[in-house]
Amino acid sequence: MPQKDRQALIKQLENVRGSRVVCYITGDRQPNLGTRIGMDVFPFFYDLLRGVGNSERLDLFLYSAGGATMAAWGLVNLFREFCENLSVLIPFKAHSSATLIALGADEIIMSRTAQLTPADPTITSPFNPVMPNQAPCTQPEFLPVSVEDVIGFMDLVRKEAKVEGEPYITEVVKLLAGDVRPLALGSVYRAKEQIKLLSRKLLSFHMPPKEQDKIEAIVLALTRELYSHDYVIGRKEAKGVLGLKIGECPEVLEASMMDLFRSYSDELELYTTYSPEAALGSQNTKTVTFKRAFIETTEKTYVFRTRKEVKRLRITRDGIPLDVMQERPLEEGWMEE
Repeated sequence: MPQKDRQALIKQLENVRGSRVVCYITGDRQPNLGTRIGMDVFPFFYDLLRGVGNSERLDLFLYSAGGATMAAWGLVNLFREFCENLSVLIPFKAHSSATLIALGADEIIMSRTAQLTPADPTITSPFNPVMPNQAPCTQPEFLPVSVEDVIGFMDLVRKEAKVEGEPYITEVVKLLAGDVRPLALGSVYRAKEQIKLLSRKLLSFHMPPKEQDKIEAIVLALTRELYSHDYVIGRKEAKGVLGLKIGECPEVLEASMMDLFRSYSDELELYTTYSPEAALGSQNTKTVTFKRAFIETTEKTYVFRTRKEVKRLRITRDGIPLDVMQERPLEEGWMEE
């Protein structure tokens, strides 16, 4: 969809809401074309928010599978510098750190297909286990370690295997530390505590101290009780069970949100699996460009693009001719559209 038509949909949503709308869409096209919430976006958001100016009501239209937790914290702080009241509009996915952003809003507007998830950070560092079967003489890649996986292992030992007593637990910890180095385990613990801290701070933006018990219950549910990072929280559970501030989403608003989301999903080809063979067609070499994320208002658009060269090569392996695909990145980053 052309930029002007997409911005007309943003304007339509603003008219329905009586607010200013800023969009942040990070695509999750598969395979390997996903984009995450990151620290690189702040200059672009600042530029757009300066253009919007200070407003009484600011809506963040958000779709993301997650990303950097500290970016989520920083973005909420930035948005609140430009508005009196912050709402997050969720047409579909607002997973992990996108859920953290939603926690910092005075109001969360969820469509009937909208999703929140627990915030389960995954740690990747040189102290993590090395991925098996890597090619020799290449930069080593490390297995990500999920906070909930580590906690789940310890719960399995204590609750299911009924391992009790300090000597036995010590042996289990030694076993775990033999597979995941202690410094990586320390990073896992710090990440979990950081998620709790950020969740409390974000909720405290709009929940008074007298609701501290409610804040703690929400934090506990999102960081511990729901167990799986893949657990999907719909609108009814978010409001009725977790007690989040879920606003009304009448039909006219939901229709406007979904029309805008479809325009982004088409631009990012979210529902088209990427295939280098399909990208090449009958050609042997081709330069292709992918749109992977948007930051947008009615006045201005930033898009994250990847440009790469795709090439079909004929090789011989064990005397058998084979066609293989080679991809070479040429350019990647945010640019104004």
